[in-house]
Amino acid sequence: MTDFFKGIPAITYQGPDSDNDFAFRHYNPDEVVMGKTLKDHLRFAAAYWHSFAWPGGDPFGGQTFDRPWFGDSMDAARMKADAAFEMFQILGVPYFCFHDADVRPEGNSFAQNTRNLEEIVDYFAAKMEATGVKLLWGTANLFSHRRFMAGAATNPDPDVFAFSAATIKTCMDATMKLGGENYVLWGGREGYETLLNTDMGRERAQAGRMLQMVVDYKHKMGFKGAILIEPKPQEPTKHQYDYDVATVYGFLKEFGLEGEVKMNIEQGHAILAGHSFEHELAMARELGIFGSIDMNRNDYQSGWDTDQFPNNVPEMALAYYEVLRAGGFTTGGTNFDAKLRRQSLDAEDLILAHVGGMDACAAGLKAAAAMLADGKLESARDARYAGWDTEAGRALLASDLDAITAKVMAQAINPAPRSGRQERLENLVNRYL
Repeated sequence: MTDFFKGIPAITYQGPDSDNDFAFRHYNPDEVVMGKTLKDHLRFAAAYWHSFAWPGGDPFGGQTFDRPWFGDSMDAARMKADAAFEMFQILGVPYFCFHDADVRPEGNSFAQNTRNLEEIVDYFAAKMEATGVKLLWGTANLFSHRRFMAGAATNPDPDVFAFSAATIKTCMDATMKLGGENYVLWGGREGYETLLNTDMGRERAQAGRMLQMVVDYKHKMGFKGAILIEPKPQEPTKHQYDYDVATVYGFLKEFGLEGEVKMNIEQGHAILAGHSFEHELAMARELGIFGSIDMNRNDYQSGWDTDQFPNNVPEMALAYYEVLRAGGFTTGGTNFDAKLRRQSLDAEDLILAHVGGMDACAAGLKAAAAMLADGKLESARDARYAGWDTEAGRALLASDLDAITAKVMAQAINPAPRSGRQERLENLVNRYL
């Protein structure tokens, strides 16, 4: 145990009229919505990296956080785990997520990294058994260390590819040992800065082969969870191979993996790709590759992935509307890939950031559920496309240009434009917020 969160009570639901900062106003984990509890709908997870490994730096300044577990020893790693599981219990989050580099100190070799990871995995296992907190997903950090400056799977050096593949294997082993429900891959540096030194075709082939190896190992080890890719545009390289959901789906199709891999979609990354969060979620749903989400928000003026805690309920309602339309989460969930502002130094700030995010997610999901149950938005959408559900509409798609042209001529078809009614539908959505 630590005393980092000393004096902070367990967070409970007290309702919308509560004036207690350390209470939920909208997130009642036992509240049933559309036949499921909010706890089961939202499947909250806390991100180990931003909450416990990030020192508070930015491009113009270094560390601002002074955490007692910061250090490069296994003792510090165990203290970090103690603090993390205390926070999980205070918040009542059922899950957490981690990269290997978040939880173990960096060794001087792959073998030492593996020993450090295996030791902390055993420490996690005991804490998970004692608290009931589970692992939503694990992943490998293949971007922070200087060895990955030119990528991991896409690196021009075969030794870096080998080191990366071996690291992924150890992280998949750790995830399975801890009962993780998913394994995530995201290419923090799988892109390029200039074509002058880049063989794009070779790098794409390497990335595809690495993913095939991951899928093969999943089946070899008997892992029953989902393999997820997290699209990540522009950051830090200008040309990322995993730019958005549609780009990744094309990549999966190219390498025959569309039936094996799904998406972990982050709000901030959707914005950097020039999309809305709900667009990326809807695209994944339509393609049959929706898996899980990283919930955060960007500063829309910064042009950078600022990873702020979510607080925009209207945006979140539209996102969870798409999640519900996809059937909700199965192995996935809502991971807070979000960090404090570098001036938010106190333990209370870390707790209250999650409380606010969890409350905003709950309010958004309940609004989305009410909107879906009411059916007015879906009815309006169905009415707009009703012509395609007729025999004539279906026959049109089965026809060819000659036959269609003859029909247009014979029937003197001259369609009049019809309103899309966007403002009416926007007003409708606002009724549920």
